[in-house]
Amino acid sequence: MAATSHTFKIPQSVLVVIHTPALEVLLIKRADADDFWQSITGSKDSLEESFVETARREVMEETGIDCSPSSLLALQLQDWDLENVYEIYPRWRHRYAYGVTHNTEHLFGLQVSAGTPVHLSPREHTAYQWLPWREAAAICFSPSNAEACLLLPRFAANSRC
Repeated sequence: MAATSHTFKIPQSVLVVIHTPALEVLLIKRADADDFWQSITGSKDSLEESFVETARREVMEETGIDCSPSSLLALQLQDWDLENVYEIYPRWRHRYAYGVTHNTEHLFGLQVSAGTPVHLSPREHTAYQWLPWREAAAICFSPSNAEACLLLPRFAANSRC
């Protein structure tokens, strides 16, 4: 009988606040949680993957927006050089190795033009909306995501768009 292997999530992730120059924030609704609105999030695929690589991959996977190094948006992905450490919600701890209770989340912003098309991964998300930054912060389920939305004006002033 062959041994089965289970790959656990790495407790290092990114949060990417996608926004327009007018500070409208893209929020997406999780497929596995009612009324759970969030920015783009996701864990590293490997310990060797950098946070910026994770951010680029997650943005593409979750929205279809390309901010890879060869894309027109490559320079719009801004590392906010901030990290949050938070307790993983009990409902999702089974995804991590036994005993892992906290995650380190690295923050980024991505400025896009108003009207940028969004193509959700239906397996992960069911809806999206663009909201002014304060309204976005008010409906984010995650406190760290809400805080990131409230920090947006400070970081957007440094965007290159």
